[in-house]
Amino acid sequence: MVYDTELKNKAFKLRKLGFSLQEISTKLKIAKSTVSLWVRGILLNESAIRKIQAKKVESRAKGTNTILKRSKEKQEISRAEAIRALKRVDLNKETMKLLCALLYWAEGAKHTHTLVTFINSDPAMITTFLTLFRKAFAIDESKLRGLIHVHEYHNEQEIRNYWSQITKISDSQFQKSYLKPNTKKRIREGYKGTISIRYYDARIARELYSIYNTFAQSLSR
Repeated sequence: MVYDTELKNKAFKLRKLGFSLQEISTKLKIAKSTVSLWVRGILLNESAIRKIQAKKVESRAKGTNTILKRSKEKQEISRAEAIRALKRVDLNKETMKLLCALLYWAEGAKHTHTLVTFINSDPAMITTFLTLFRKAFAIDESKLRGLIHVHEYHNEQEIRNYWSQITKISDSQFQKSYLKPNTKKRIREGYKGTISIRYYDARIARELYSIYNTFAQSLSR
């Protein structure tokens, strides 16, 4: 397409005033790539350069906000779908046993069937497992034990108190903490260590093992 000289001159003037390529493209109703070709060699003063740079920063910020907004909307849709799906699940005792066993299969210790050992650093994971464990099995709360794995730079008692509140296990039922050596070259801010939940009951340990193995086998048939 052939453009007249007057249109090109308008593009030059707008660029010198600090208008962005997109703004010129929209204003003159011509392709952005054409504008870019026309104004490529134009020398801009400091005022125009500052305006263009400011608009680039603003444009990036708007783009980031748009992405975040869309991401949040997608998360809200997914959450709504998850809520609807969970409402259709019958969380009876047997279902909770299955969920508990699957969590144990993922994060529990499988090397022994003489006790239940569940290890994690995520408080939500620990809370979910213990809630299912307590509701699905008739357990003796006094047999629950907690073992903290923390770095030497941690305040041990503060970490014990934290996990005691999360697990609702008395501090008196916590075993001696395991202090992991650390060079202090990399300190994770807010990290509360790892907790190992232990429950000494071979029957429940065997039942968990049997449930997740039988479930896995049933899916492969």
